[in-house]
Amino acid sequence: MPSPFPGMDPFIESQRWRGFHDRFISEISAALVPRVRPKYVVDIEERVYFEHLTAEDPPKVIIPDVTVVEQEEGEPVTGGTATAVATKATIKPISIPLPMPEKVREVYLTVRERETGEVVTVIEVLSPNNKKRNSDGWREYLSKRESVLLSSVHLVELDLLRGGDRMPTKKPLPEADYYALVCRANLRPIAEAYAWTLRHPLPTIPIPLLSEDPDLPLDLQAVFNAVYDRAGYDYVLDYDRPVEPPLSDEDAQWAQQWLEGWREKKPS
Repeated sequence: MPSPFPGMDPFIESQRWRGFHDRFISEISAALVPRVRPKYVVDIEERVYFEHLTAEDPPKVIIPDVTVVEQEEGEPVTGGTATAVATKATIKPISIPLPMPEKVREVYLTVRERETGEVVTVIEVLSPNNKKRNSDGWREYLSKRESVLLSSVHLVELDLLRGGDRMPTKKPLPEADYYALVCRANLRPIAEAYAWTLRHPLPTIPIPLLSEDPDLPLDLQAVFNAVYDRAGYDYVLDYDRPVEPPLSDEDAQWAQQWLEGWREKKPS
């Protein structure tokens, strides 16, 4: 059954984002491959890094190894001018939370020229770690982003998350919930920005290729619809839970109206 909403489903962000991210990347690849072959190859690639917790993160609790020290009865303990006799005692361990780095795997797409193997376009879908300022994921992604921007490779950057910090731009982005940036190598530092809200369908954006080839239009709404249907989000998502990050009062009321209409049509 289709999503209750005309565009992005805000319930995915806090409930199923990791699986959605990988599915969305895979579906973009499936949409592009038949239209770029045989000149181009579309690959799903990955980067792996360790995310270290910050002071604001709840640490993962582990039980440390503890050495239990016993004092034998009758062992002298001195202090001041008096001599005392220590009784036998067992020191019990306590649980101390330690910061544990988390191994993070993030996938993205590359469009390569088949004959040369050269990367032509990189397509990124941002993750929550990428949008957490001063985190390892933030630094890792910005480093990758800069290397692409300093190369002859086109960059397509999709931000389908309402939460977190936005990626740096020299001019503020228009007010919206979601964004897509298409940064062509030959037009840098200028990028084409697509901005839309929760209430609008996802746009169709261009995927730039080599200069002698026309852009490929990519219908992001069609990609989303395919992912939603194949993942079964209509029954996997808990639509009784609050949306995170919270919606404004107006958007919450709007979302509730769409949900009510959707539930009336949903098979029992």
